[in-house]
Parts: sequence; structure tokens; C-alpha cells
Amino acid sequence: MDKKKRTRELIVFAGLVLALLAGCLLAPSGGGESESIQEVMRDAVLHEQNKVSLFGLTEVNPGLISAYIVTGILIVFGLICRFFVIPRFQYVPGKFQLLLEQLVGLFDGLAEGSSPHRNKFLRGYIFSAGVYIFVGTLFELLGVQAVTTSGLTISLPAPLSDINGAIAMGCMSYGVILFGGLIAAGPSGFLHALKDFSLPISMSFRLFGALLSGALVTEMVYYYAALSYVLPVIVGVLFTLLHALIQAYVLTMLVSTFYGESTEKHTKAPKSGKVKKSRSETAA
Repeated sequence: MDKKKRTRELIVFAGLVLALLAGCLLAPSGGGESESIQEVMRDAVLHEQNKVSLFGLTEVNPGLISAYIVTGILIVFGLICRFFVIPRFQYVPGKFQLLLEQLVGLFDGLAEGSSPHRNKFLRGYIFSAGVYIFVGTLFELLGVQAVTTSGLTISLPAPLSDINGAIAMGCMSYGVILFGGLIAAGPSGFLHALKDFSLPISMSFRLFGALLSGALVTEMVYYYAALSYVLPVIVGVLFTLLHALIQAYVLTMLVSTFYGESTEKHTKAPKSGKVKKSRSETAA
């Protein structure tokens, strides 16, 4: 019976695969008179066409609206956890409490490993930045609709897929590194971190390029109807989830590493001449 059941499952699976391939071959290719994939990608970067009205005051990029929504969600969730969930924590943790403890412990361990002596502020920042990147990347899966100033309906993108949001995150992370070096090691730590002046640019464009590439790959796949038959929706969801985890981990790891280097006390090694002189004086 088990062999027959497995055989039937294999036949059904093979039939579904063949049906998807047949749909891929028979479906007409995208394009036509609609905007090309190059125009879609260009608008995703420059936001020249799709503008959203901000309370009727000014026209802004859709990514800014996404940033406000994600920030509001995280603030409300944090307040609920602080006043309604954390006071009810028990000695034997439940599933949700265990999840929160594991998440906080992950960022605490990362901060302590990078900066053993000065890590209280680093813990809070990498936790906030990591959660924001993760939730912000998954936000595009919700498909929140917005109406542009030209009357078109669009889905709001991830906040950091906008170059402005990515630059703000990179500059803020660099400011945290500079501040940590100044407080922990004084001017030497500040100057040590200041030498890496290209760090905010590299972090900003790395984050922007990574998040935008994921959005553009998904857009390009589903722009062509043939490819959309091959790749089901679940593949896009899993890809976005994995992408969010990787980007959150990479940025927090970079900030922790450079923060740890800037908070170390940098002392100059004594010159060889002074060492020889002190030895001769000791012998005399």
C-alpha cells in the first residue's frame, strides 16, 4: 500500500511539473505596449514616476511611506511587549517568551563578542537595526496598496530599497561607531573610526544594492508571464525571507565588528631608541 501511495504521489507531482512547464511554453511573453522591464527597474531606483502624496503637503517616494508604516508597527509592537508581555514572563518560559529571549540573546552575544567592555549601547542599536531591516524587507510581502499622484495604484516597496533610506541607515551606523570610539577610547578611538571615511558609503550602497536586487529579481521574474508559471508564489516568499535574514545579519555583524575596533584603546608602541636607553640606565 505504501509503494502504491508513493507511486501515486510521484505521478501527481510529475503531472504538476509538466503542467507548469506547458504553461511556461504556451503563455505569451510579457511586454507589449506596457512599460518595459528597463523602465520598471529605473523607476524602482529613481522614483521619477510613482510619487505619493504625504498628507497633501508634499510628494514623496513610496519608500518613505513604507518607512513610516514599518516604524509605527515596530513601536506599537515594542510598547505592547514592554507593558503587557514582559511583566507576565515566567521562570519556565513559554514559546513566545523563549523566542524573545533567544532573539535578544543572539544580539547580546554578538555585541559582547565584538566589544567585551563597551557593549550596552551596541546591543540596543544592532537589535533595533536588525529587526528593522528584517521587518522592513518582509513588509513588501504584505502588498500594502497606495495611490500615486498620477492616479495609479502601486504596492509599497521595502523601506531600504529606496536609496535615501539605505544612506540614512549607513550614516546612522557610522555615527554609532564614531560615538562608541569617542566614549570608550577618547580621541584616538574617534580618529581610528574616522579613518574609515568610506565606511558609511560602502554600508549604504551594499545594503541598497542587496535589497534592491532582490526586489528587481522578483519584479523581473513576474514581469514575464512565462516565468511566473514556473516559479510559484511560495518561492518568492521564501526568497524574501532568506534575503531579510541575510541582510539583517550582515549589517549587524559589520557594525559590531567596526564598533569593537573603535572602542579598543589604541596605544602607540614605544620606539626602539627609548627602549635601549631605559635598559642602559637600568644596567648603570
